[in-house]
Amino acid sequence: MHIIHLSAECYPAAKAGGLADVVGSLPKYLNQLGHNCEVLIPKYDNPWIGSQEYEEVFKGSFSMASEQVHFTIQKMKKEKLGFPLYVIDIPGRFDRPGIYIDPWSGQGYWDELERFVSFQIAALEWMKAENIEPDVVHCHDHHTGLVPFMMGQCNRYRNMSDIPTVLTVHNAEYHGEHELDNFKLLPAFNIDNIGLLDWDGRMNSLAAGLKSAWKITTVSKSYMEELAENSNGLELLFEHERDKSTGILNGIDTEVWDPATDELLEFNYSFKNRKKGKQKNKEYLCKEFGLNPELPTISFIGRLVREKGADLLPDVFKQLMYSDSEVNFVLLGTGDPQLHQIFARMEGDHVGYFDATLEYNEQLAHQIYAGSDFILMPSRVEPCGLNQMFAMRYGTVPIVRSVGGLKDTVTDISEKDGYGITFSEFSLEAASEAISRAVSLYNNSKKHSQVLSRIMKLDFSWKRSAKEYINMYEGLIQN
Repeated sequence: MHIIHLSAECYPAAKAGGLADVVGSLPKYLNQLGHNCEVLIPKYDNPWIGSQEYEEVFKGSFSMASEQVHFTIQKMKKEKLGFPLYVIDIPGRFDRPGIYIDPWSGQGYWDELERFVSFQIAALEWMKAENIEPDVVHCHDHHTGLVPFMMGQCNRYRNMSDIPTVLTVHNAEYHGEHELDNFKLLPAFNIDNIGLLDWDGRMNSLAAGLKSAWKITTVSKSYMEELAENSNGLELLFEHERDKSTGILNGIDTEVWDPATDELLEFNYSFKNRKKGKQKNKEYLCKEFGLNPELPTISFIGRLVREKGADLLPDVFKQLMYSDSEVNFVLLGTGDPQLHQIFARMEGDHVGYFDATLEYNEQLAHQIYAGSDFILMPSRVEPCGLNQMFAMRYGTVPIVRSVGGLKDTVTDISEKDGYGITFSEFSLEAASEAISRAVSLYNNSKKHSQVLSRIMKLDFSWKRSAKEYINMYEGLIQN
């Protein structure tokens, strides 16, 4: 099968979150199973994209409202990702360093809608002009949610209406919502069908994709169930589209995330020397941040935003700092400016116990996974979660709120063959009690060693999930 993936992110070319990890690995594993997958993303002005060599494969233009938009499709010359990577260069729209956020202001770009509408139209213009007819067009999140609508409704793309479309919802908190009058940015379609773009009187890219795609997937089964109850205003739509929806748990790229070969680690280790390897990486991590390696080390890696439960962290950390339990906390992430200020102050207030690195740092993230004893994920919403899988691959025990994909991937140590620490209620008390249980586990060296052995044997690779996607694709094609 020939599958084209359209996405705003793809690791390592452009990453803001887990979307990039999925789009950077699922196509590779599908190709390894004998299929033909390629990825198409915008050409951002970032160091990784700028350091690659490309060949121009198409040059075109289109009219978007009153603007004439010129673009080129460029293919990365060296196919080192396990799939062909194409970038769409649209001068004036994506030749900026940020994916969604302007790094200079910390705010979203003012022309977000125009940016991603132009990206989606350019992709379809290329496919139309070159007579590219994939078996499936696989779209990811609201940034590509208008593609299924345009393929099915816009006059220019009528010849594509028989190509199956899939929309994977990685995060339903973000809809790509704008004034309904913005439908004029799209190529002409029958205005009687404008309801496909409309949700609550506004143009909603995610809603349009949900209504128009042949199939909807989410990144875990539990998240699929939760969306009908909590999806930031789209609950009724997710319920209505339930029959064409399915949850497929994400995997992780076990070739990238392998402590035995990870070039970003100070010390490599495998299952066989896991205890020694973890200890050496922990000592290195603690030395870097002035922490005591004898204490249990708990980390948080991720966006400092409400959905990740980041606003709970200051109180959780402070409560434990002033308790009888001595614990190290290591934090890596960016997000809410107020949280940045709080964590920066906490560094000075709790020297020797707390360190916050308020930036995106892929190398440090790998070292933290290897050097921590526990990773904390107190999420309000967690569609799938990859951090807990990365952590367990590196022998780090997850402390998670039992929601979405965290519920599907972490079994509490109180249960038979359990290997993590879970809590249900989103509260300071529940999170603190879970951390207290983690400290108790750490102090029980025999049980901690058993859990370490158990989590490093778990298989969260893409192989199983990729087969589920293949079955879904084949079902669409046969219909």
